[in-house]
Amino acid sequence: MVEIKNVDELLRNAGSSLDREARELAIDAVNAALEAVDPEVIIKSKVKVKGGTLKIGKLTFNLDKFRSIYIVGGGKACGPMAEALVELLGDRIKEGAINVPYSDLSYRTGRVKLQHAGHPIPDQSGVEGATRMLDLVGKAEEKDLVFCLISGGGSSLMPQPRSGISLEDKQKVTDALLKSGATINEFNTVRKHISGLKGGWLAKEAYPATIVNLILSDVVGDPLDFIASGPTVPDTTTFHDSVEVLKHHGLWKKVSDSVRKILTDGEKGLIPETPKLGDKVFKKVHNIVIGNNFTASHAAYNTFRKARLNSLLLTSRLEGQARDVGTMLASMAKEMLASGNPVPKPAGIVAGGETTVTVVGKGKGGRNQEVALGAALKIGSMDGVVIASVSTDGVDGPTDAAGAIVDGKTLQRARGLRLNPREFLTNNDSYMFFSKLRDLVFSGPTGTNVCDVTVIVAL
Repeated sequence: MVEIKNVDELLRNAGSSLDREARELAIDAVNAALEAVDPEVIIKSKVKVKGGTLKIGKLTFNLDKFRSIYIVGGGKACGPMAEALVELLGDRIKEGAINVPYSDLSYRTGRVKLQHAGHPIPDQSGVEGATRMLDLVGKAEEKDLVFCLISGGGSSLMPQPRSGISLEDKQKVTDALLKSGATINEFNTVRKHISGLKGGWLAKEAYPATIVNLILSDVVGDPLDFIASGPTVPDTTTFHDSVEVLKHHGLWKKVSDSVRKILTDGEKGLIPETPKLGDKVFKKVHNIVIGNNFTASHAAYNTFRKARLNSLLLTSRLEGQARDVGTMLASMAKEMLASGNPVPKPAGIVAGGETTVTVVGKGKGGRNQEVALGAALKIGSMDGVVIASVSTDGVDGPTDAAGAIVDGKTLQRARGLRLNPREFLTNNDSYMFFSKLRDLVFSGPTGTNVCDVTVIVAL
C-alpha cells in the first residue's frame, strides 16, 4: 500500500504535543487520500467481467462479439491500470502498448508492451511508444474493442509531434510552458495542436473500432478533452486558442519557427483542425472517469470525520498561484481559531485541486512545497495548527518529494537555523527550505495521479 514513508521524522519535528497530534491527523488523511485512488483497486471496483459480459457502470458489452481486444494508453497510473485489466481480461487481449514514467515499477502486463518514457519533458522513448500505439489502433477494425487507459502525465508520456515539428521543438515548448505559470488547460491547448495523437487523433486512427477510455483524472473539474490532452475526446479548442496562450505568456517569439508555422497555418485553415464534436469517429467512443481528485479529497474528509473533527471538504477544484493559495489557507486557519468559521475547532479541512507556480528564481521546488511555504509565513506562533500539501503522484515538481508539512513552529525552527523563508520563496527554493527543516513529505512514486490534496488541521 502506498503511504507516506517518513512519518516518524515528521512527527518528531512537531513543536508541541498538540502539534504532534495535528500532524498525525493530517498524515492519516493524506494516506487515506492516496489509498482511495489506487488504480488497481479502482479498475477492479469499476470494471466487472463475468463470462462473456463486460460491465463498466451502466455500460454492458458482449465480449464474444468482438474479434480482438487491444489496450493502449499512457500516464502515471497506466501501469497498474493495465495490470488490473490484463488480470480481468486475460487471453481475450490480443495486443497492447502503454507508456509509463521511468520511475515507475514493472507491472505484469502480459501481451501489453510497457514502454518507459520521459516526464514532464517528452523524449524519444515516448515517441516510439506513441508510434506503436497509433500503429496498433490503426489495425483495429469495426468488430474490435480498444481499451484506452489515461491518467495524469499522459500528455508528456505520449508525444507524437505533428508533421513538421521535431521532438526538440516540442521539448522546448513544454519546458517554456512549465516555467510560465500556464494552467494545465492552457498547456494542453497548445500540446493538442502540435500533436498527432492527442486532441482526438487517436480516436480518429482507431475508427471504426469501439473505444472504451478509462480515465483517472488529474485535471481540475475533469474536462475530458484536457485530461492527457484528450486523445479520444472531441477537442473544444482551436489553433487560434493555442496562439493566444503562447502570446499571453510571452512565449510566441520564443518557440521554434516550425511550431509558429503549424499554428498559423492551422489558423488560416491550411491544415486540418483537431477532430471536433459531431465527427463520426466519436460515435463508438465511451469516455469514463473512474477516479478523480474528489475521490481522494473525499477519502481525506472521511478520515477527519472518523477522527471526530468538525470536517469540511472545501473544494476539489482548487486553483491559483501556489504561494497565494498557501496564504489563503493559512488565513482560513486563523479564522477558525478566532471565530469558529467556516468550522469550529477541533477541525479538519480538505482542499483538493492543482495550483501553479510561475518560476522566477533559480531554486528547486514544487507547487505543494510552495503552498506549504506560503502558509508557513502566516501561521507562526499558532499551536495545534498544521497544513500539509501533497501531490498524489508522489512527485512534486522536479523533486523527489510529494510535498511538505508545516505548523505554527515552522518559522521559529527556521529562524533557529538562520533560514529566511521569504528569500527561499522568492527564489522558488521551497525544496531546500523544507529539506533543511526535514519537513518534506516522501511517498515515492505512487502509481496514481489525481492532482493535489491539501489538508488543514486546527485543534
